[in-house]
Amino acid sequence: FDTLWMAGLFLGIAAVLPQLWLVAKANGRVQALTSHYIAVMAVSRLLSGSFMWHARFDLTCQPWIEGMNHAVWAILGAHALHLLLLGDFAYYYVKAIFSRGLQCLDDIDCGCFV
Repeated sequence: FDTLWMAGLFLGIAAVLPQLWLVAKANGRVQALTSHYIAVMAVSRLLSGSFMWHARFDLTCQPWIEGMNHAVWAILGAHALHLLLLGDFAYYYVKAIFSRGLQCLDDIDCGCFV
Protein backbone atom coordinates (compact mmCIF):
# COMPACT_ATOMS: atom_id res chain seq x y z
CA PHE A 1 0.00 0.00 0.00
CA ASP A 2 2.79 2.44 0.85
CA THR A 3 4.45 1.79 -2.51
CA LEU A 4 1.23 2.54 -4.37
CA TRP A 5 0.70 5.73 -2.36
CA MET A 6 4.21 6.96 -3.14
CA ALA A 7 3.76 6.08 -6.83
CA GLY A 8 0.55 8.13 -6.80
CA LEU A 9 2.43 11.04 -5.22
CA PHE A 10 5.07 10.95 -7.96
CA LEU A 11 2.44 10.62 -10.71
CA GLY A 12 0.56 13.59 -9.27
CA ILE A 13 3.66 15.71 -9.72
CA ALA A 14 4.11 14.53 -13.28
CA ALA A 15 0.41 15.17 -13.99
CA VAL A 16 0.80 18.92 -13.43
CA LEU A 17 3.47 19.26 -16.13
CA PRO A 18 1.08 19.03 -19.13
CA GLN A 19 -1.22 21.61 -17.53
CA LEU A 20 1.63 24.05 -17.01
CA TRP A 21 2.88 23.35 -20.54
CA LEU A 22 -0.55 24.23 -21.96
CA VAL A 23 -0.59 27.45 -19.95
CA ALA A 24 2.84 28.31 -21.33
CA LYS A 25 1.72 27.45 -24.88
CA ALA A 26 -1.28 29.82 -24.48
CA ASN A 27 1.12 32.69 -23.68
CA GLY A 28 0.21 32.64 -20.00
CA ARG A 29 -3.57 32.99 -20.42
CA VAL A 30 -5.67 30.38 -18.71
CA GLN A 31 -9.38 29.97 -18.07
CA ALA A 32 -10.53 30.81 -14.57
CA LEU A 33 -11.74 27.32 -13.67
CA THR A 34 -8.46 25.77 -14.82
CA SER A 35 -6.49 28.29 -12.79
CA HIS A 36 -8.64 27.64 -9.72
CA TYR A 37 -8.00 23.90 -10.09
CA ILE A 38 -4.23 24.39 -10.34
CA ALA A 39 -4.29 26.74 -7.34
CA VAL A 40 -6.28 24.29 -5.20
CA MET A 41 -3.82 21.56 -6.20
CA ALA A 42 -0.98 23.78 -4.91
CA VAL A 43 -2.81 24.38 -1.61
CA SER A 44 -3.44 20.65 -1.31
CA ARG A 45 0.25 19.88 -1.81
CA LEU A 46 1.20 22.61 0.68
CA LEU A 47 -1.07 21.13 3.36
CA SER A 48 0.03 17.58 2.58
CA GLY A 49 3.69 18.63 2.74
CA SER A 50 3.11 20.36 6.06
CA PHE A 51 1.52 17.20 7.44
CA MET A 52 4.38 15.06 6.15
CA TRP A 53 6.93 17.45 7.68
CA HIS A 54 5.34 17.04 11.10
CA ALA A 55 4.97 13.27 10.65
CA ARG A 56 8.50 12.70 9.33
CA PHE A 57 9.68 11.08 12.57
CA ASP A 58 6.83 8.58 12.45
CA LEU A 59 7.64 7.35 8.92
CA THR A 60 9.74 4.23 8.75
CA CYS A 61 11.31 2.22 5.96
CA GLN A 62 13.96 -0.39 5.33
CA PRO A 63 17.10 1.77 5.09
CA TRP A 64 19.15 1.59 1.91
CA ILE A 65 21.85 3.64 3.62
CA GLU A 66 22.43 3.00 7.31
CA GLY A 67 21.05 5.80 9.46
CA MET A 68 19.14 7.55 6.65
CA ASN A 69 15.39 7.34 6.17
CA HIS A 70 15.20 7.74 2.39
CA ALA A 71 11.39 7.55 2.29
CA VAL A 72 11.01 10.77 4.27
CA TRP A 73 13.35 12.66 1.97
CA ALA A 74 11.67 11.26 -1.15
CA ILE A 75 8.24 12.35 0.12
CA LEU A 76 9.37 15.80 1.24
CA GLY A 77 11.38 16.26 -1.95
CA ALA A 78 8.37 15.35 -4.07
CA HIS A 79 6.24 17.90 -2.23
CA ALA A 80 8.94 20.57 -2.60
CA LEU A 81 9.30 19.85 -6.33
CA HIS A 82 5.55 20.11 -6.86
CA LEU A 83 5.42 23.43 -5.01
CA LEU A 84 8.41 24.68 -6.99
CA LEU A 85 6.65 23.86 -10.26
CA LEU A 86 3.46 25.59 -9.10
CA GLY A 87 5.11 28.50 -7.30
CA ASP A 88 5.41 30.85 -10.26
CA PHE A 89 1.84 30.15 -11.31
CA ALA A 90 0.64 30.69 -7.72
CA TYR A 91 2.25 34.15 -7.59
CA TYR A 92 0.38 35.37 -10.68
CA TYR A 93 -2.81 33.62 -9.60
CA VAL A 94 -2.85 35.39 -6.22
CA LYS A 95 -1.98 38.68 -7.92
CA ALA A 96 -4.94 38.26 -10.32
CA ILE A 97 -7.31 37.28 -7.50
CA PHE A 98 -6.38 40.34 -5.43
CA SER A 99 -6.71 42.69 -8.39
CA ARG A 100 -9.91 41.27 -9.96
CA GLY A 101 -11.54 39.13 -7.28
CA LEU A 102 -12.32 35.44 -6.93
CA GLN A 103 -15.55 35.66 -8.91
CA CYS A 104 -13.87 36.59 -12.19
CA LEU A 105 -15.03 34.21 -14.93
CA ASP A 106 -12.84 35.44 -17.78
CA ASP A 107 -9.28 34.45 -18.47
CA ILE A 108 -6.52 35.03 -15.95
CA ASP A 109 -3.26 36.34 -17.35
CA CYS A 110 -0.30 34.43 -15.92
CA GLY A 111 2.45 36.47 -17.52
CA CYS A 112 5.01 34.28 -15.82
CA PHE A 113 5.11 31.85 -18.74
CA VAL A 114 5.58 34.34 -21.58
